[in-house]
This record gives sequence, structure tokens and C-alpha cells, in this order.
Amino acid sequence: MKDLSTKYLGLDLKNPLIVGSCGLTNSVEKIKELAEAGAGAVVLKSLFEEQIQGEFSSNLESYNTDYPGATDYIREFTRGNELDTYLKLISEAKKEVDIPVIASINCVSGAEWTSFAKSIEAEGADALELNVSLLPSDPKLTCEQSEKRYAEIVDTVSGIVSIPIALKMSHYSASLANLIQKLSWTTKVSGFVLFNRYYTPDIDIDKMELGVADVFSSPAEGSGTLRWIALMSDLIEKDLAASTGVHDAEGVIKQLLAGADVVQVVSTLYKNGPEQLGTILAGLEQWMDDKGFDSVGQFRGKLSYKSVDEPAVFERTQFMKYFAGLS
Repeated sequence: MKDLSTKYLGLDLKNPLIVGSCGLTNSVEKIKELAEAGAGAVVLKSLFEEQIQGEFSSNLESYNTDYPGATDYIREFTRGNELDTYLKLISEAKKEVDIPVIASINCVSGAEWTSFAKSIEAEGADALELNVSLLPSDPKLTCEQSEKRYAEIVDTVSGIVSIPIALKMSHYSASLANLIQKLSWTTKVSGFVLFNRYYTPDIDIDKMELGVADVFSSPAEGSGTLRWIALMSDLIEKDLAASTGVHDAEGVIKQLLAGADVVQVVSTLYKNGPEQLGTILAGLEQWMDDKGFDSVGQFRGKLSYKSVDEPAVFERTQFMKYFAGLS
């Protein structure tokens, strides 16, 4: 029996496989099923900042937002006291499973909603994942202003709660390594989740209408995360969770070799069911047995930026080496 145990955000996990925030973690029954299938921890389906703000408001019609249609969205998803429902989910899940339960809030500012974080802590959440979804599409917003929001949000929430905070962030930054390192030094964040996956628009050329691209990730998307896990695992002393594009044991192993402390999965569970967790863990153990590893700690980070013979492979942005001879 291999030792798959690990630590993340100061929490003890029986294995490094975390079910990321999604519709599969929005009920106690589903969370119990995921725990029984082998999840090391779960991140609850996110509440949105707009939901919290909307329910805080005594008059929803007067709630102001820059997002078209947000008021209708808020009215629909806060119907029936959504915040109380979320808090009840935390407390009941904690009674039913013996794995860490991590709350999640999708946010873009450090506004009044942050006071709700204290309620999340009071209900027993083991940690809080802040999914800061910043899309640099506003031409009036400078890079410095955008990146400052990360620190503002973490500082505000960490001043309210004592549970560990993970920051799930975007890869949109001209100086991403500097930003992550600076946040690891100057805020009380306990770990980083790389990266959040955005809604992706598409165009139907026959109907000439806007639509949405595939909502599920593909294994190919894991390479972007792999690069940054490998680069950052040697630069910061905070925990790292790899997210997006991990579908099987091979994907998990790659992220751990690059230096990830844990790996989040979602799309593969939608496609293959909760039992995919057991399949992934069995594959991880088999690979460890083949390679002679008894614990995850023995191989974590063995192929990080500073551990490989050619670290420049993680920094290259062009295909010169591979395509130079092609015409």
C-alpha cells in the first residue's frame, strides 16, 4: 500500500486528488459519493460575489452591477435564501465526510460581501478558495490596478477569517511569476490554484449566433498549468494546486512531478463519473510501484524548473528547436 497522503493549506489529505468547485459538489449526497470514491478533499460549488451582494441588499432592484443581466441571475440564484443554504451545506457536509471541505467564492472585488466569509468559517469550512476572475478586457484598467485587486481581496478576507485561504487566479498577467511571488510574500494567502477556467464564447457560423465552446476541459489544456506549476514551485513557499486539463492518472503524475501539492479534477468526473477518482488513484499507485516510490513526497517536484537538466524548456515560447528544419 503506497502512502498517498499529503498536506495542502495546512490540512491533512489522504491523497492529493481534490474535486474542484463544480455542480458535483453542491449537495451533501454528491459530496459523500465523491468522498467514498476516494477524493482527498472537495471544493464546494462557488457562490458568486453578486449573489452575496444581492442577498445582502434589502432592495434587489436597487442593486447596481456592471454585468448585463446580472440582476436576473442574482434573483434566480438567491431565491430561497441561497446564503443560508450554502452555510447549511458546509455544516452538514462536515458531519457526513471525513475529508476537508473547502468553501469557494467567485469574486472580483473586496467589497461588502467579504463579511460573509466569517459565516463560512463559523459553519466549519476547513478553508476558503477565492476564485478571483479578472479578465483584462477593460482598456481603462491598467495592469497594475488589475493585479492590485488580488492583494486587496486576500487582505480583506484574511482580516476576517483565520481559516487558510487559497487564491484561484487567472493566467492573464504580463508578469505572472512576479505577481504570484509578490502575493506569496505580502499577503496571508496559504496557497495558489493555477488556474481558473473561463466561460469561452464561440460563434455558430450557420445560425450566425453567439454560443459557448466546450464547457469541459481537454487533457491538452493541462500543459499550460504544468509550465507554471514547474516554474512557481521553486520560487514560492506556498502550496500549489494544479487545475484544468487533468483527466487521468498520467495527468496527475505530471503535475506532481512538476511540483504541485495537490491536483484538482472536474471535467473527467462529469465524463466518467465519481468512480474515475478510484481509477486515477489506482493508476497513481501502480506508477509509483513501477518506479519504486513509496510516498508522493518522494517524487513531488522531481521535474520542476530547478530540478531538470534543461529548465529553459519551461520558458520557451517558440518552436524553433522543433520546427527549424521544416519548410
